[in-house]
Amino acid sequence: MSKRWNEQLMDDHRTTERVLAAVQQALAGPDGPSAEFVRDALDYLVDYADRCHNQKEEQQLFPRIESRGIPRHGGPLAVMLQEHESAKRLIARLESAGRMVIAGDRSSLAEFQRVFEEYKALLEDHYWKENDILYPAALRVLTPEDEAAIVAGFEAQEALSGPDTRARYYALAERIASAGQVEDLSFGLERDVLAAILNTMPVEISFVDANDTVRYFSHENQAKIFPRLRSAIGTPVQNCHPEKSLHMVEQILREFKAGKRNVSEFWLDFQGKKVHVRYFAVRRDGRYLGTLEVVQDVTEIQRLRGEKRLLD
Repeated sequence: MSKRWNEQLMDDHRTTERVLAAVQQALAGPDGPSAEFVRDALDYLVDYADRCHNQKEEQQLFPRIESRGIPRHGGPLAVMLQEHESAKRLIARLESAGRMVIAGDRSSLAEFQRVFEEYKALLEDHYWKENDILYPAALRVLTPEDEAAIVAGFEAQEALSGPDTRARYYALAERIASAGQVEDLSFGLERDVLAAILNTMPVEISFVDANDTVRYFSHENQAKIFPRLRSAIGTPVQNCHPEKSLHMVEQILREFKAGKRNVSEFWLDFQGKKVHVRYFAVRRDGRYLGTLEVVQDVTEIQRLRGEKRLLD
């Protein structure tokens, strides 16, 4: 089943943000990016992020939402169009500097980096505005027929760039991200900071690897719903569960490994608390890496009524 138009565009945003992060990381390296890396980055940013992605919006989405009452002049649609023009001017400058780098002029890296930082900041700000403001507004006014026409229009727009356009450029983005050695957002965090973040989250997390061995749990030195000693690290997960529930745990793990299931959850009353327990299969490129257990006291969440705004 084809994804909805907003899901497709947000997939584009996430993919482009990975490319931007990879380029930023490569520029921060001691030798800077190679000519081949710059060529790949320009191919993606110029041909897909700017020409294809933005044209899908300008030719297929924007006219539809304008016809449904969101004005082109004034409001979020006008801002998006203005930022598309700003991005187009920046990408032209970025391409000019990048072509000089590809030709062997390493002194042009400084200009490439200056323009890139401005372009990256613009795109990231632009994307959250679209994700959080424009797209929700569009979803409120578009009909199912509109949405189907937009998705079909996206396919036609992508076809102008050749066969399997999205798949080709997503594969290019993956190559860029791998070359830039950026796997995910954690690349910029020190281990102590990442550990502090995990210990601050209002859920208890445990990770069991693909061999069913306990490798991590959070909140070690804090009160836990289900206390666990450091000696659990390196032991089979089966040792951490009572015998009466062991067969269910093993069944979940088998189904995760076989790809038959990605999530399993249950909840129970425990020591005066309503406890929600979830298991998630952790995968990368389809390969099973292990299971994440998330335990949360949802007692107070169950009691929520009405609304409480941010500044209340």
